[in-house]
Amino acid sequence: MSRTRNNEHQITMDLGDGHTVEASNPTVDNSRLLATVDKTDALLEQWQQAEWIRPLDLGFARLIRDLSEEQGEPLHPLVFLLAALISHQVGRGHVCIDLATLLDDADATLSLPPEEPSNEAQPRVDNLNQAMPLDLNHLKPADLLARISLQDCVSALSASFAVSDGTRMSPLILTEGRLYLRRLWRYEQRIAEGILQRLALPSPMAKPDAPAARTLSQALNTLFAPSEDIDYQKLACALAARSCFSVITGGPGTGKTTTVVKLLAALQAIAGESPERAGRKYRIRLAAPTGKAAARLNESIAGAANRLPFSELPGQVVLDDIPTKVTTLHRLLGSRPDSRKFRHNQDNPLMVDILVIDEASMVDVDLMASVFDALPAHAQLILLGDKDQLASVDAGAVLGELCQRAKAGHYTPNTAAWLAAITGIQIPETLIDTQGHALDQAVAMLRKSYRFGEGSGIRAVSEAVNGGAVDNFMRQKMRQAEFDDVIWLNGHTQKPELESALDHICQHAITGTPEAFRNAGKGRVVNGEVLLPPVGYRHYLEMMRDHNLNADSPREAWDALALRVLNAFNDFQILCALRRGPWGVEGLNDRVAQHLLSEKLISRTEGWYPGRPVLVTGNDYNLGLMNGDIGITFRVPWDKTANGDAKDTLRVAFPSGDSSEGIRWISPSRLQQLETVYAMTVHKSQGSEFIHTCLVLPDRLSPVLTKELVYTGITRARHWFSLITGDAKVLQDSVETQVVRASGLAQRLSED
Repeated sequence: MSRTRNNEHQITMDLGDGHTVEASNPTVDNSRLLATVDKTDALLEQWQQAEWIRPLDLGFARLIRDLSEEQGEPLHPLVFLLAALISHQVGRGHVCIDLATLLDDADATLSLPPEEPSNEAQPRVDNLNQAMPLDLNHLKPADLLARISLQDCVSALSASFAVSDGTRMSPLILTEGRLYLRRLWRYEQRIAEGILQRLALPSPMAKPDAPAARTLSQALNTLFAPSEDIDYQKLACALAARSCFSVITGGPGTGKTTTVVKLLAALQAIAGESPERAGRKYRIRLAAPTGKAAARLNESIAGAANRLPFSELPGQVVLDDIPTKVTTLHRLLGSRPDSRKFRHNQDNPLMVDILVIDEASMVDVDLMASVFDALPAHAQLILLGDKDQLASVDAGAVLGELCQRAKAGHYTPNTAAWLAAITGIQIPETLIDTQGHALDQAVAMLRKSYRFGEGSGIRAVSEAVNGGAVDNFMRQKMRQAEFDDVIWLNGHTQKPELESALDHICQHAITGTPEAFRNAGKGRVVNGEVLLPPVGYRHYLEMMRDHNLNADSPREAWDALALRVLNAFNDFQILCALRRGPWGVEGLNDRVAQHLLSEKLISRTEGWYPGRPVLVTGNDYNLGLMNGDIGITFRVPWDKTANGDAKDTLRVAFPSGDSSEGIRWISPSRLQQLETVYAMTVHKSQGSEFIHTCLVLPDRLSPVLTKELVYTGITRARHWFSLITGDAKVLQDSVETQVVRASGLAQRLSED
């Protein structure tokens, strides 16, 4: 292979077969690289070696080639390429490839080349006889697809044995200009069918003068105090009560949990008054995607249920009618080891009348389809979540798609009239739309935050991020320290030296830097509660060090200490956008540990040691630990020597997860899937909340940096928030980038 640089915009490459191709200018025809599957395969192999795509992506394309050849049909090179690219996109969270979008801007659609490949990622040529260009910057997807039309793609795919429209078995599905893996196409179809089927079910509350509607109105008037302002929680309860499928979305502190508890009480009141049910109450289950999210819902829903005025409700509703035990979705559905399938499915449905799923933004299409498979046809499904948060780690953004039109309401005049009759509330004209879809009538958005007051910096920053432009806001508000609860530690510096900036983060991690907050964080009052100043990791480590327990102390005393330490650890958390590099989780976990060691707060930085915090990264049903659970390592004097004396040993304390304030002590040797968690990714923090959250953004832009990620990181903070940026411009650039995952779910629901 030879390369000749003709000028700074053009490279001529010898393909080794007597042909050459110019590759840097997108107007140049690179179609010879799609002339044969072998040439396309060789190029994709270099993309894989450079970590542009995964080995899985290339392997899938080769599988499609082999399956086609077994049928006596040579695979078209363009189909081979698109097979690798759809696998790549699924790995990035997309359900499909929209072919028109791909051809319009392939590099942006595919995020190729990646901005941060690993240092080891270097393209190589193993066989010089099939020499290919080494300078991949001049063979980007946009260059390769520059002269490919949508019709070219559709024609090649439609003619392939490996592709169908879904009416026959095939590994790839092409429909309405979107290319799917068959598995994900089926998931999307199942979700759409499940939603539409439930939206079409007749409601006993469809007419305001129906008995069930009158009971609903009476219950809601009991549960909600009169208000001069529009009570969006009350409206959400009414909308969700009349439909077998509903979504309640809202930002942090808008009262999603309070709303759903009152909704369940109202539904149980209707059941108690219903002659058809003969007073039998609904069987209700509560679930969340992760153990951490389930534990949080457990705590909040129990407190909200205890405050309900049961004696005043119709239908003889009692506290036991409102479930407070929350489980993970995997446990609810009955996960099976090493299998995508669950014990509960269409042939073995759940015994449930109403299912509530919290933190639904974290649920991918695979898991959501399994939920619909396991639900009885009559069962009501209620989804709760923040539409503006990060989407699921795996493919799909189900909640985000369902809530695309939530802000503008799009309620029909009939819905508005029904709501007025049931709740006494006239919704704003701006939320009424004569062309509203059926789904719109089942989606409610909570619009008032009860956690953050008008002067809250956390609220103001999160709203600025959602607005998409934070540059002026940060200059005018953050740098002038206008808020009590928010600081920007190093965004005002002119690109500090890396070591200095990272040391700054670590020092902040130790102390929480209370002196940087207004009045050093002292005297702040929120909802009548006087808050303690913000803290860092020194807080929980000193609590561990200063106890006076010994071998004679009862286990209950150790449990109480562990619970206090776990709660104290929850008072501060570093969140990172990246995993790799000095600004990522891996680098900061090591660096923070080194600083804690130098402060003599921990005894070592590797292996197991007292004070080490760990994050469970996979469900372990044998130990009762779920992905996202956090534990703290203790040295306890529970073992015995041969002489019967107390012997210290290490145990990791985890919350019981059943809202009982119990502790599980687990030997480190039994823990398999975990990592140290002085710093965690924003993705891993979903479903969690911390008293003081520190969000770390790197010194350069990365594909993972988006508005949703920044917003999610900010809204993990309950009372204090600190922002650390390696480059202030990265924040603005991140906020201007929004996640748009390719899918056909929203279109399918709007068409029906």
